[in-house]
Amino acid sequence: MKIALDPTPFRFIHSLLDLPSVVRDCGFDHLQLTPHADVIPFFRHPKADDALVAKFRKACDDAGVGIASVLPVLRWSGPDEWQREAAVRYWKRAIQITVDLGCEVMNTEFSGRPERSEESEACFYRSMEELLPIFEREGIDVRIDPHPDDFVEDGLEAIRVIRSLNSPSVGMVFVACHSFHMGHPIGQIMREAGDLIRLVHVADTMDHHASNSLRYITNPPGNSVRVHQHLQIGDGDIDWDDFFGGLAEIGFYEREGTVMCSSVFAEDERAIEMSRYQLATMQTYVAKHSAQR
Repeated sequence: MKIALDPTPFRFIHSLLDLPSVVRDCGFDHLQLTPHADVIPFFRHPKADDALVAKFRKACDDAGVGIASVLPVLRWSGPDEWQREAAVRYWKRAIQITVDLGCEVMNTEFSGRPERSEESEACFYRSMEELLPIFEREGIDVRIDPHPDDFVEDGLEAIRVIRSLNSPSVGMVFVACHSFHMGHPIGQIMREAGDLIRLVHVADTMDHHASNSLRYITNPPGNSVRVHQHLQIGDGDIDWDDFFGGLAEIGFYEREGTVMCSSVFAEDERAIEMSRYQLATMQTYVAKHSAQR
């Protein structure tokens, strides 16, 4: 298992090429390359040319930081055909960037719309008909997160959709702070998914179902909003023994190619301190639950 840092909190105060050294300063051996305006922005065509890709790879090598995964967010399940077709084109360039970075893992979201779930699912499968052979040819393992406000939010349904692709090149991302939107207990989803869970994001969140569903109040009542945070471990309602114990139960820590990524976005003003805390706390939980197996 690789432990990585999502450097999102640093991207507004550091240049792209400085990020690897910042990640190293936080104590991490690996980073996750999330959407970045200079490389693969949200929903748009990748902006990095081959020269910039080579410079970023060298910056990682110089800092002694590996690239554990590349995370594009593109509307490959967008229910409007122009969006879907554009996203497939963008995905092809994102795959090439990932290969040129020497990375074999991409993680992403289903990126459809919950109010148009049937159309979004059809578009997802259409896109995968074109992209899955490329993932398989390039040796890329793509891992998908059932994100809140997507056409797949339920954890068990995400497993069904991923399994339906019938490809060893597709797995699942389990994002801890999305747990309260997944519809089932953490342990149940993890046991059902098993080896499909190959990447996890570690961040805390409040349970919006708690306190008679009044943990949050949105106006007007009945808004179709999805609320979650990316807080540091211990600042929310996640049962972390349940989470790390579930990963131990499915052998996540021993499997080759798995990635555990710290993805806290709510503490930018203390990002270095918070990142070091995350690393130490993740390592403590992993050691605790590995010893109990």
